[in-house]
Amino acid sequence: MEYRNLGRSGLKVSQMALGTNAFGTRSDEKTGIAIVHAALDAGINLIDTADMYGSGESERIIGLALKGRRSQALIATKCWFPTGDGPNDRGTSRKHIMDAVDASLRRLQTDYIDLYQMHNWDPTTPIEETMRALDDLVRAGKVRYIGCSNFAGWQVVKANAVADRYGWARFISNQPEYSPANRRIEQEVIPACEAEGVGQIVYFPLAGGLFTGKYRRGQAPPEGSRAATQGPRFAQRWLTDANFDLAEAIEAVAAEASVTLPQLTLAWVMARPGITAAIVGASRPEQVAQNVSACTVQVPREALDRVTALSEPFTR
Repeated sequence: MEYRNLGRSGLKVSQMALGTNAFGTRSDEKTGIAIVHAALDAGINLIDTADMYGSGESERIIGLALKGRRSQALIATKCWFPTGDGPNDRGTSRKHIMDAVDASLRRLQTDYIDLYQMHNWDPTTPIEETMRALDDLVRAGKVRYIGCSNFAGWQVVKANAVADRYGWARFISNQPEYSPANRRIEQEVIPACEAEGVGQIVYFPLAGGLFTGKYRRGQAPPEGSRAATQGPRFAQRWLTDANFDLAEAIEAVAAEASVTLPQLTLAWVMARPGITAAIVGASRPEQVAQNVSACTVQVPREALDRVTALSEPFTR
């Protein structure tokens, strides 16, 4: 496992992070704990979650899994989404951030969060209020580092400019979507973040499972898969003719290189400029080892370059 500095910080994170948005929904408590242990044993040290995953169940399961192993893990969680029915139970206001972080700490059964991220930009709250609240959490020791998710490049620049103006903690990471089927962050987000010293921890590197090979054109999705549980909405987003064309072309490249489709896809994502880590979920402990194999498999440079060329239309 390779470890990389996250943004312009001294925090070293594994190039593959464990995604846990299925904990408490598609993965029960026992399975989730086993998945976390398998990830730690494989060298993954970054565990990504959010207070809205499984309505808090993801954090609770992670807290149980890390008993006796807390020092091995970097917990990255987030707030922004509604956690209640009240008008202040959402967003990145000082009130919601302070309430949300304490609730996350209780569920995680820990004294601190390694990376606390704002899950989305909040247009209803001044960024000065958000950054001051986050700086207070860092100074209080409840949070070690701060980041954002789904921010545009200009939003990252603005947030860090405010932090610099007042001497507050800066964002060291952004968490956007990125895969061969969605390379749009290359246009504005990555250049802006590189200038700001902000690393990218990307989600959906396998495009919702498209690049695992589990979905085939004209075939019903496997029982229990996202496509089967989310129905038409999932299909409209991921299972399009253009995406299948891309997946089939990349699978052919993988076969020529004697690697699997997910291995080639993940290796390509983790090798891309500006990408620090790729978040990969698992529904079974044995899948962790399969995913981690992408970190060690030898992929010819020519194969990676062909993926880049094939996915060029998806930069727009």
